[in-house]
Amino acid sequence: MNIHTTPQRTPAETALIDAFGERLSLLPGDGAVMLKRDDAIEAIKNGLPTRRVESWHYTDLRRLLNLNPVPDFDPAASPKAIAPVVDGSAVLPVLNGVSSAKVPDIDGVAVQRLSEKLTDGSIAPGLDSYGADDAIGALNTAFVADGYFVDIADGTELEKPVELQNLQSGGQTHVRLSVRVGAGAKATVVERQTGDGAALVSSVSQLLLGEGAQVTWLIVQEQPDTATHLAQFKAHLGKGAKLTLFVMNAGGKLVRQEVVVKTTGEGADFTLRGINLLAGDTHTDVTMVLDHTVPHTASTEVIRNVVTGKARGVFQGRINVHQYAQKTNAKMACNTLLLSDDGEFSTKPELEIFADDVVCGHGATVTEIDHDHLFYLMARGVDEKTARGLLVKAFVAEVIEELEDEAIVDALEARLDGWFVTHG
Repeated sequence: MNIHTTPQRTPAETALIDAFGERLSLLPGDGAVMLKRDDAIEAIKNGLPTRRVESWHYTDLRRLLNLNPVPDFDPAASPKAIAPVVDGSAVLPVLNGVSSAKVPDIDGVAVQRLSEKLTDGSIAPGLDSYGADDAIGALNTAFVADGYFVDIADGTELEKPVELQNLQSGGQTHVRLSVRVGAGAKATVVERQTGDGAALVSSVSQLLLGEGAQVTWLIVQEQPDTATHLAQFKAHLGKGAKLTLFVMNAGGKLVRQEVVVKTTGEGADFTLRGINLLAGDTHTDVTMVLDHTVPHTASTEVIRNVVTGKARGVFQGRINVHQYAQKTNAKMACNTLLLSDDGEFSTKPELEIFADDVVCGHGATVTEIDHDHLFYLMARGVDEKTARGLLVKAFVAEVIEELEDEAIVDALEARLDGWFVTHG
């Protein structure tokens, strides 16, 4: 006879479960939402994922989350909205988990606080997990109290970006940002994740693209080196829709950024460009699951990583080409520059193909600074530190320069410069 025992809960798991009991009466939601919350906390009670779970093999969340005490909720914390990444952007701030009661007036865009969608239950279907290993979704569903629902009308073309700011001053923050983009609409969305102090942050972003919609979505994550940042970006692309997703991780003690994308309409095109700037004793994991479910869709993913100090990084990319997704064109590459003997980066690309008329491929490289290039610059009077900085910046700036908007390129390159000043 086999006896199955439930592992003893860690202090982190116990703290999360206790916090849910304490906050349940404060969380908005109708009966349907509360049922989703109950299911979510049950998933946490069953245990956070360990390296035995394949999708979490390189990021043992149960162990890593237990290395530092889980912070309490801090209702007294009150960060203020900050200047946008791109000048002139319309800013929608979420401050320690609470969205602003006043939002800017944007032609063709309707904005609603997520707390209202939770209260009336209309957001309940969007709280479903995407799989059995969806620990971030479960954590967020259990605790989320606010955020934004942004609806961009059909045919709207936004001249300036919309910036969704998630700002924290320690404690716990759980936010959800949902955006629907109508048919033929064009928009740029900046998702800003930053704060100060020891914090536990979960953030789930959801994007639904209508037929022919075109969106550039930037995730700029600059958490302090005392913060745990668990984030998820989920998108469905309709017929002829085009999504360019740019992810920059430049902070955080423990970071897991999930990207879950599904092409649901023919002619959909998904582009992912990512930069991970890793320093100190940090751990950053970017995990992507991309489903090509219909014919004639395309995707390209390029991830560039810079690792120094004792930092550890992960990129897991899985592309699923379904049986009916003929004529799929999918390519994925992950390139890593190691600047330290103590740093490490793990790459796990996967292709699962059930169609027979596709073009798919993936590749990964790991290297250090080319000493010939370094010598070339130093022979022309450039000191070694500056020369190394130029080479490293060129390695990652190539990805940024693919973006077409000059203002966005300038803003992101300024962030690169700031990171190199601190960690170069």
